[in-house]
Amino acid sequence: MKKHIVLLFTVIISSLFTVQQAYAQEQNLKDVSQKIEKLTEGLVGRIGVAAQEIGGDEVIAINGDETFVMASTYKVAIAATVLDRVDKGELSLDQLVEVPQDMYVTGEIAIAETFPHPGIKLSVANLIEVMITESDNTATDVCMGLAGGAAAVTKNLHRLGITDFRVDRLTTEILRDFYGLPGKATPEVAMEAFKNNPALAATQIDRNMDFEADPRDHATPLAMLKLLLAIDSGTAMSAESSKFLLGVMSRTRTGAGRLKGLLPKGTPVAHKTGTVGGVANDVGYITLPDGRRFAIAVFTNSSETPSADRDRAIAEVARALFDFYYLKP
Repeated sequence: MKKHIVLLFTVIISSLFTVQQAYAQEQNLKDVSQKIEKLTEGLVGRIGVAAQEIGGDEVIAINGDETFVMASTYKVAIAATVLDRVDKGELSLDQLVEVPQDMYVTGEIAIAETFPHPGIKLSVANLIEVMITESDNTATDVCMGLAGGAAAVTKNLHRLGITDFRVDRLTTEILRDFYGLPGKATPEVAMEAFKNNPALAATQIDRNMDFEADPRDHATPLAMLKLLLAIDSGTAMSAESSKFLLGVMSRTRTGAGRLKGLLPKGTPVAHKTGTVGGVANDVGYITLPDGRRFAIAVFTNSSETPSADRDRAIAEVARALFDFYYLKP
């Protein structure tokens, strides 16, 4: 009889401990979410966050199921679809691809501005490299063609069970719609438009609510997080392709003040930024000092604040989550 009483007591204590642990976990997640909201208040118009430790099951989300303009972060989905075709043997990383001048897209650092003469051929690997590391728009639109088009990218996302994620347009079409250009955003068309309307330059960092209201090329933070986890786990592509893409993302040269901005010097970050108008985004993977990693997606839209404040908001999110994951018991 005493054995049964002791066993029952042990079960009750164990159950209470489990409930207490679950409550503590829930409280910790709530605390870090509130901390993030407080840290980013006034720095951006609207923020969406989703993060998860690799191998863990706790998801931290703020407005995680709301849709946001992805801007150039959607290039991760394009790269994933191209690499899926590489895994199937339909493409190879060393395959040379012509980059015709009629596909040139304007951009701050771009193939179009570096190579003004015809005759450019780049390997699939190099196209993905500059699409991610430099956010090159010309390379992106060529990669979109290699992926099979926007519909094929969206179909690949659906294959992975990711539904709140739309890929609809080439970058030349996105920029055309954002700036209200008369045609695709070629260097010539953009140059002429900016020449005729100097005020257009200011709109590069101004919010554009009509553009943001267009549901095309939107995703939720949770959907982007799901893609990042699928890439890392080998669900979205082979282990070899995953290693290749994460290596490329680790060499990203844009957005030094975003996810990386407040992290300890030398912290490994593999990421992809996105910027247009009042939109500043950054998504990727952060490695903790003990080798553990977490995936993170931070979207910000509708901002009227200076660009430095938008970057700071993303940096604050990354640092808060870095501390949370590293210091949690």
